[in-house]
Amino acid sequence: MVEDAYVNHVPVLTGGFGKKALRTFYSRDFIPAMPHDTTLTPVSRTVGENQLVDEMIFSFTHTQEIPWMLPGIAPTGRHVEVPLVAIVRFREGKLAHEHIYWDQASVLKQLGLLTDPRLPVFGAETARKVLDPQFHTQSPRNS
Repeated sequence: MVEDAYVNHVPVLTGGFGKKALRTFYSRDFIPAMPHDTTLTPVSRTVGENQLVDEMIFSFTHTQEIPWMLPGIAPTGRHVEVPLVAIVRFREGKLAHEHIYWDQASVLKQLGLLTDPRLPVFGAETARKVLDPQFHTQSPRNS
């Protein structure tokens, strides 16, 4: 990675700036905090000269603290499926930055932490809709 590389998990502002900070982040907050049943289901990949865009479904059971995605949230034991997009930029063939996006409201809903039925927020249905464009819910409102 380049010296001024950075990672930004956009919904929660986790990540880091610079090689040293990123090594600490990956070794302390990211890799060891990945739930054991984590799966990544590829949806699409776009490759450019200096950039890669991956769209995937990120699935896991919230059995441990996940500081990079759910900082300060105790394990709930609930299963989560959420679309996730990673935009990775390279400079001189090395990692320059990662911007990672996901719908945090959907994650919080699936964990039982966002419960107001009046909010236009959906749970795992969002992942199913990405995988199956014909998927639809029974109601235009969240359930």
